[in-house]
Amino acid sequence: MSDHLITGSGSLLDAEGHLREPGYAFRPPFYYNREDIAAPAFRIKDWDYYLVNDDEYAVALTFSDLGYLGLVSASVMDFSNDTFKTTSEIVALPLGRMGVPRSSDEGDIDWKNGRCSVRFAHVPQGRRLSFSMAHFDDDDDLEVEVLLDQVPRDSMVICTPWADDASAFYYNRKIIGMRARGGFRRGALFHEFAPTGALGLLDWGRGVWTYDNVWYWAAAQGYQAGHVVGLNLGYGFGDTTAASENMVFVDGIAHKLGRVDFGIPKGADGSYLYLNPWHMMDDEGRLELVFTPHIDRTDNTSVANVIVSDQHQVFGTLAGAIVLDDDSVMSVNGLRGSAEHIHNRY
Repeated sequence: MSDHLITGSGSLLDAEGHLREPGYAFRPPFYYNREDIAAPAFRIKDWDYYLVNDDEYAVALTFSDLGYLGLVSASVMDFSNDTFKTTSEIVALPLGRMGVPRSSDEGDIDWKNGRCSVRFAHVPQGRRLSFSMAHFDDDDDLEVEVLLDQVPRDSMVICTPWADDASAFYYNRKIIGMRARGGFRRGALFHEFAPTGALGLLDWGRGVWTYDNVWYWAAAQGYQAGHVVGLNLGYGFGDTTAASENMVFVDGIAHKLGRVDFGIPKGADGSYLYLNPWHMMDDEGRLELVFTPHIDRTDNTSVANVIVSDQHQVFGTLAGAIVLDDDSVMSVNGLRGSAEHIHNRY
C-alpha cells in the first residue's frame, strides 16, 4: 500500500471541522486552531511528551490538557536496575486553559501549581525543559533541567481521521534524535545527560478522539556505528488508510516504511507477555528487529469504569536490520527505546 505524502498547506481543518488532507509529512504542513474544531472543548486533547535518555537513565515528562482533565506527569527509568517511578498530578476540567501551544515549532508552556512547575521554552540554542515536582517519590523531589538542540531535518508528521466520527482527528509530530545536555536530580541522586551520549524526543499531539481506542507505538534513539539513529513505529490508532507513521531516521534523514506488526508474544490464555522478546516486522521485508524488554512501565487507571486507561510502555533494546530508501542496510544492536500497548476509554 502506498502512503499519501501531504502536499497541502494552511489550515489543518476545513470549514466543517474535518481534516483537509489525511496523510504523512516530514515537517508540519498545517497550522492548528482550536477554534476550527467541530467538537466540544471537553473532547479536545492536546499534549507535549518529552523523553530524554542515555544508556543509564531515561526521564519522561508529559504535559497534557485532555479537556475534562489535565495531566502533568513525570517518569524516571533506571536501566541499570530495571526499575521505574511514575508520578502524576491531575488538573480538573482545564478545558483548554493550561496553555498548550498551537505549534510544535513555537510557543512555550509555562505552568505551575503548589506542587509542580513546568516550563518548556524555545530558546536560541534549542528547547529548554525545566520541570520540578515535590514529593515525586515519597519525600524525594524531582528536578529536571535539559537543553535539546540539533533538531533533525526530518520528523514524523501524520494527519489521521476516524472512519466513524468525522469530527475526530489526530495531528501528530514526533521529533526524534535531538541532542540532549543537562540532567535531573531525584532526592540525593543526580544524573548528568552528556551531549555525547544523550538524546531527546518530542511526541506532540493535538486532536479529538473517539471514546475507546487501542494503539501501539515504539520509539528508539541512539548512536549506532557513528550515526544518530531514530525509529518511530506505530499502528492501531484511528483510520490509517492514508498513511502509517512508520519511519527510520539516520542522521536526521527520514526513510519511510510500510505497515508493521510488533509481534508481541502471547501466553496460553492469549494475554501479552510483555517482558518476553518481541519480533517486529513490516509488510515490505525492510524491517526485522528483536525488541528485548527490560522494564514494563505500567499505569492502570479506572474512574467509575468510565475513564479507563490500561498502559504498558515497555523499555528495552532493539537489534536487527532495516533497509533504507537507497536499499542499503542499517544494522542496529543495543538501540535503546520503548514500545507500548495502550487501551484508553476516555
